[in-house]
Parts: sequence; C-alpha cells; structure tokens
Amino acid sequence: METSEIYPQALLAAHQQGALLLDVRSPGEFRSGRVQGAVNLPLENVTAESVRVLLVGNDQKTVVLLCASGGRARTAAQRLASSGLKTLVVQGGTNSCAQAGLPMAKDAGGVISVERQVRIAAGLMVATGVVLGTWVHPGFYGLSGFIGAGLVFAGVTDWCGMGLLLARAPWNK
Repeated sequence: METSEIYPQALLAAHQQGALLLDVRSPGEFRSGRVQGAVNLPLENVTAESVRVLLVGNDQKTVVLLCASGGRARTAAQRLASSGLKTLVVQGGTNSCAQAGLPMAKDAGGVISVERQVRIAAGLMVATGVVLGTWVHPGFYGLSGFIGAGLVFAGVTDWCGMGLLLARAPWNK
C-alpha cells in the first residue's frame, strides 16, 4: 500500500481516527519517553503479522510509525510496504513530537536514546584509538579511522550497525 510522512501535529488527528501509533524503538528508549497512546514494537520484531495482531479490533488499517528521529520508522515502513497497511512515518519522530508539545508519557527506568549511545560509544572509541596510537603503537590510529569510516557509512546509507548492536544491549531491553 502507501507510505507517506506526516508532521507531528497530524499524528493526534490520525490517532483519534483510529490509527495505531507504533513506536519501533527499543523498550528502554520507549520507557524513557513516548507519545501518549503509542504501542512499542521494536524494529527487529516488526512484521506484517506482528502489526496485524496489534490491529485486532481496529477497522482502520493505518499505522503511524515513530522512532527517535525517523530512520527506524522508515525502515519499518519498508518492511510493511507489501502488507496492505497504510503506513505513515512521523517526520522527526518522537523528538519532534516532544518539541511540538504533543502529550508525552514516560516510565521510570528509561535509558538514553540509541542515537546518543552511538555517539558516546563512537567518541570513546575514537579517543581511545588516538590515545593508544600516541602512547602505545601507531597501529591503534586505525581504530579511530575505522570508526570514522563507519560513521560516514551510517550517514550515507542511514544504516548503523553500531546502533543495531546497542539496541540489543541488555540495558535497552
């Protein structure tokens, strides 16, 4: 079916009309802050069948997809493209929803976003490579170069292996 992007302000109207608000972030990210009324289904579990289970009793087959900033929601929309469901991706994700003043909910025990975790991990690895390259062996500069190349790849392709690994970390469950 069709996938299109909507602005955060249109999300509430879609939800009032019966659309399913589906947050595809990790459970830890979901607990740390979400749009009120959203249901969590981590990206790795998104299939047409799993979404249909969540739609039981809902005559309308519209799914509004959310993540932190939109990348994972677009990936989920691609997975659902041949399902017959109408998918809408919120531009800017939950970050833009919070900035737009939409009603948000959060639980105790949330974690920082996977995006921030990637930035922290990448920064630590680059700094470690520079320090070890300077004080131990110049070959350690390769670690910094490898991480830098990975970040460029993630920016160009919108696919981040480090983010996918961190999303599976125990503290994100």
